Amino acid sequence: MTRDSVPSTWETGAPSDLSRSDPLAAVSPLDGRYADHTAALSPYASEAGLMRARVHVEAAYLLALADLEAVPLSVSRDDRAVIRDVVESFDAEDADLVKRLETEGAHGYERTNHDVKAIEYFLRIRLGTSGGIDDTERLFPWIHFGLTSEDVNNLAHRLLVRDAVEEVLLPAAREVRDRLTSMAREHRNVPMLARTHGQPATPTTFGKEMAVYAARVRTAEARLVAAVDGLAGKLAGASGTYAAHHAAYPDVDWRAFSRSFVESLGLEHRPLATQVNPCDDLAELFDALRGVNNVLRDLALDAWLYISDRYLGQETAEGETGSSTMPHKVNPIDFENAEGNLSKANSDLAFLADYVTTSRLQRDLSDSTVKRNVGAALAHCLVAYSKLANGLEKVTPNEQVMREELEATPEVIGEAVQTILRREGDTDAYERVKQLTRGQRVTLEAFRELFAELDVDESVRTELQELTPVGYTGLADELVDELE
Repeated sequence: MTRDSVPSTWETGAPSDLSRSDPLAAVSPLDGRYADHTAALSPYASEAGLMRARVHVEAAYLLALADLEAVPLSVSRDDRAVIRDVVESFDAEDADLVKRLETEGAHGYERTNHDVKAIEYFLRIRLGTSGGIDDTERLFPWIHFGLTSEDVNNLAHRLLVRDAVEEVLLPAAREVRDRLTSMAREHRNVPMLARTHGQPATPTTFGKEMAVYAARVRTAEARLVAAVDGLAGKLAGASGTYAAHHAAYPDVDWRAFSRSFVESLGLEHRPLATQVNPCDDLAELFDALRGVNNVLRDLALDAWLYISDRYLGQETAEGETGSSTMPHKVNPIDFENAEGNLSKANSDLAFLADYVTTSRLQRDLSDSTVKRNVGAALAHCLVAYSKLANGLEKVTPNEQVMREELEATPEVIGEAVQTILRREGDTDAYERVKQLTRGQRVTLEAFRELFAELDVDESVRTELQELTPVGYTGLADELVDELE
């Protein structure tokens, strides 16, 4: 059948009557299929969120200028309240106005074709129509005074990333960690065959293995918190020299002003920069996020394997379909979804970390479009954290399966046997046990026959005879207390 013979109604693509705002028409699954999972990031990762953050920076800068004695700008307490309200009340209508100022013009201003200039005009309009400030036009020369767009953008982006991590991602990751901690404590004594290189190894407990992951997540989270605390902002003009500020008011200590202003936003100050903030701090944060994700991806992989080995049982959801053709299946979809989203997030984060730290000479614009994708990387993290938390809530250790497999793998006590014999001075202990167990099935009875032949004290023989795979878990249960 040729393409020409296929009816036009069979053409691919979304239905023509589907609204672009409908999640089913979203280009990215982050705003479509996973919209409910990513909604919490919208205030920090959306274009409207960036607009509001820019308004925040511009308004705060205006008030900081008013506090300089050299600047002939008087802003009363009531005026300050009006300015702050413009930031705090920023809504969808305001975001729409900013966009119209940029793309088509509004309120007598021609289109700016520049997103930060649109913010400047937006403030003029909103302050002028507030009705709470006398002679509003006296403020206009001081809005964006001496600034370059990157002075505003670098601060706005860091405020958004900081809040997205602190308010959304860290709580979601901690939910996973808390679940792991709970599972570790609840199942601290459940014996389980370990595997190294995929082969049967010294037994552990399910609780101890979950404790390992809980501790790793905690360590990775601490690194992420440190990276957030290290976010640094720049405010130094078009080439990082304070040239415009110094030309206007050479007697003002603009370096001290910049430091005070940036730190008032809750960021560290970066005194040396070009037009752009070098973004090494963002790269460190992205790398720290990848560290969290690497731990959680490792967890997702192990959980998948434990489910495959029937070490973990999954709760079934009423009405849920596991397979379109095999009715019996309960697939580990949450862990698979988490694995995929963590991998996608890390790919994006690695790209971002590499890209944002480079700029041609004092500035090029390539980083601008790249930074608009930071939210997508964070959203893939959030989807994964949510799926992991859901998956962990639905699994329960299958103690019977774990115990049966341990009892069927008695060779794992070989380590204990040869270690005890070494303690007793047997220089051939390792070789003796290796000959009995390596590459072949062995039984507890075979071990006991070996024990009967040994030239050891009866107390040692009894000690060896009491060894069992289920009981050979060392200090595993006590190690869970390290989480305290």
